[in-house]
Formats: sequence, C-alpha cells, structure tokens
Amino acid sequence: MSMSYLWIRLHGAASRSLQLLAWAFFQSSEEVLVGGQAVIEGVMMRSPHSFAVAVRRPSGEIAVTQGFLARPSEKYPLLRYPILRGLGTLGQALALGIRALRYSAQAALQEPEKPVGGEAKSERKVELSNWLLALNLVLSLGFFIAFYKFLPLYLTARLQTRYPIVQSLIVFNLIDGIIRIVLFLAFLALLAQSKGIQRVFEYHGAEHKVVWAFEKTGRIDVATARGCTRFHPRCGTSFLLVVMVIAMVFYMFLPFQSFTAKFVARILLLPLIAGVSYEFIRFSARTQGWLWRWASQPGLWLQRITTREPDDRQLETAVRALEAAMELEKARGGELVIA
Repeated sequence: MSMSYLWIRLHGAASRSLQLLAWAFFQSSEEVLVGGQAVIEGVMMRSPHSFAVAVRRPSGEIAVTQGFLARPSEKYPLLRYPILRGLGTLGQALALGIRALRYSAQAALQEPEKPVGGEAKSERKVELSNWLLALNLVLSLGFFIAFYKFLPLYLTARLQTRYPIVQSLIVFNLIDGIIRIVLFLAFLALLAQSKGIQRVFEYHGAEHKVVWAFEKTGRIDVATARGCTRFHPRCGTSFLLVVMVIAMVFYMFLPFQSFTAKFVARILLLPLIAGVSYEFIRFSARTQGWLWRWASQPGLWLQRITTREPDDRQLETAVRALEAAMELEKARGGELVIA
C-alpha cells in the first residue's frame, strides 16, 4: 500500500471519525452496552469499561489490540455534571478514535517481505509517526471549521447583502443552517465515491450488524450478524444532525452583527453546543418517545450512504473486535451499564 493512498484513506477515515465520535454520545442509556467505530481495514468496539481494535492485515490475519477504559467521570468527578459530562465523553471518544486509527493505519501498512531462499516470509513493520497523525488531525479540524462554519456564514452574509429579508436573525440563521446541512450531505455523498472510503463504510456496516446481533440475541458470530440490518439508530451521523439543528437555535440569540464576531462566536460556542446536544440525546434516548425518533431517524436515512453491506471477512473482523472487548469487560466484572 503506497503512502499517498494511505494518506487519502487516513484523512477520509479521520474525517469520518469526527462524525463517528458521536456514537459515544448515544451511550447514555443504561440499556446501551456496546458501540463501535470503523477504522482502516477494521473495526474498533467498546463496551462500558473496555475497548478492542481488530484490523485485517495484508497477509489476511486479524491483528487485535485491547485495553481497559475508565469513564471520564471516574477520573474527574467534575465531569459528572450536565454539559460537562458530554464534553468528557467527547474528549475520551476523540482520544480513543485517534488511538484506533493509528493502530489500524500501522497494521494496514505492514507488507509481507519477499522470502529469501527457503525462509518463510515475514511482515515488515512500519511505524506511523506522531507528526503525521497530528498533522492529519489538524487538517481535519481545519477543514471542519472552514467548511461547516466559515463557508455557510460567508454564503449567508453574501445573500444578506442582496436580500433584505436575510437581515432578520431568524432568517439569517435558518439559511446558514440549511447551507451547513446541504454542505454536510454533499460532502458525505462525495466521500462515498472513493473506493478506499467505501471499504471503511463496509466495515461501518459490519460494526452495526455485529452490534445488532449482540443486542438482539446475545450472540457474537458471523452467521447471526449476517442476518441483521446494517442500519442502527445510535449511529453518530444522527448526532451531527442534532448538533446542527441545536446550533441554529443558539445562533439566533447571538447579538453580533459583524462577520468576524459571528464567526468567532460560532467557534467558541462549539463546546457548549456539544454539551447541550449530549443532554438532549441522553434525555430522548431514555424516554424512547418522539424525541428519540426525531433524533435518530435522519441518521438511519443517511446510513444508506455511510454504510455498505460487508462481506463475511469484514464481519469476522468486527466479531473479533467485540469478542476481545467483552472478554476484558467480563474479566473486570461489574454491571454492563454506562451510567
């Protein structure tokens, strides 16, 4: 696998991981046990107190890494409080997502060496430098701010100069929000055209199927997962749409008129909006009423883009990840609940 091809895969997977961070936000109901994230040629699965990453190497074998995972509130009691607990969950999900991406990228780079004489061939281990991952994360965050914050605001401001009705705060922020959602959908559709990203989307589908198999039957095997749907209501795409809608409401109360002040305020409000979105989803997931259906249904529609039907090898990889996570969870003991 060439470095340039891996860069495209890594950047696409990292961009998607910013969306898939949201699976952790859906882990707020006491009935929720497991969740996951697609990585490069593999899947990361986590249970309440452990995680595992399984990656299909070029040689065909599955590499697995696993570890225990403490809840943020167990380390920092301040993160037990509303709003802050959502930020703690987001921070942990981001760190875990980067860790999983790094492991999967390194495994994907390992190429079999040619045999010398009668010796069996081995794998050449390639280390992925910290600066490459850091640069990729910075570029992904920069892209997020430029594409989802600056560009919608700029386009709306241009419309404001031509149409007086856009002077209204309600109309301005409504148009700004609609443009942001359209850009998001267009980016997803464009991303889905890449063959490398389609592979990630197939593993995304495998992750959903295996989680469904475990939640519905308690079994973790390829045959059971194969018969499950690839659409899951706790997918992170739903969270992003909820964030966009809640952000529209927040922006309507900003008193600023200048472009610069509006842009800076949108960036500074990101943590608060994320925390409020977490509380909204936490509440709606517990009630399982119309709010939950409203929050999850758009994500189910979008999963027709962000997931693909996996093959049995991909399902096997996801199964290995969940088995490894649950193995540690059982070894730890205690209740399988999030909160």
